[in-house]
Amino acid sequence: MEDKLVLLDLWPSAFAMRVRIALAEKGIKYESKEEDLFDKSPLLLEMNPVHKKVPVLIHNGKSICESLIIVEYIDEVWHDKSPLLPSDPYQRSQAKFWADYTDKKISSFRRKLWAGKGEEHEAAKKELIEYLKTMEGELGDKHFFGGERIGFVDVALVPITSWFYTYETLGNFSIEAECPKLIAWSKRCLEKESVAKSLPHPHKIYEAALWFKKKLGIE
Repeated sequence: MEDKLVLLDLWPSAFAMRVRIALAEKGIKYESKEEDLFDKSPLLLEMNPVHKKVPVLIHNGKSICESLIIVEYIDEVWHDKSPLLPSDPYQRSQAKFWADYTDKKISSFRRKLWAGKGEEHEAAKKELIEYLKTMEGELGDKHFFGGERIGFVDVALVPITSWFYTYETLGNFSIEAECPKLIAWSKRCLEKESVAKSLPHPHKIYEAALWFKKKLGIE
């Protein structure tokens, strides 16, 4: 029986982008269903009753929630296709650590950066740069975080780069000036079809961010 895969998606979501990249890396076919955050579908509420948010991967009728858990699930189920996590237990633990660190940092600075004002906004910019510098240090001289090929940490982090233009435009600063190696890494990632096709154009993200701000009444 052929696997039936449905992704409850939201195109500007960096978390949903992770899942799209992982599926593309492994060449897995799936059906994408775009969600509306302001009018959530009965299917989303049924498949993710706890958090009620995307992404959700529905595999043969069973739901998997939270982006990093979904990516790991994809890697385990289709382990013979372009593995994202290392086979060595220690290296796996390190990859999961840095992906988790990325998750926690996104949640911390994201809304403050594009929706905050004054001191809060400046603090969020500082927090973002410190985080990116830490990731740049972890990358070092490697081609990708996964070594010579894209891996778990790359999949976790690269979707955020599609939001860089929005952060820079709203915050009036340059990420490349602060983290040139990380920007060079992001460009290498975009050379991969799986990434390029999964990440929206940064200007489109910016337009969506302005729409969200207006919708939420944020000036």
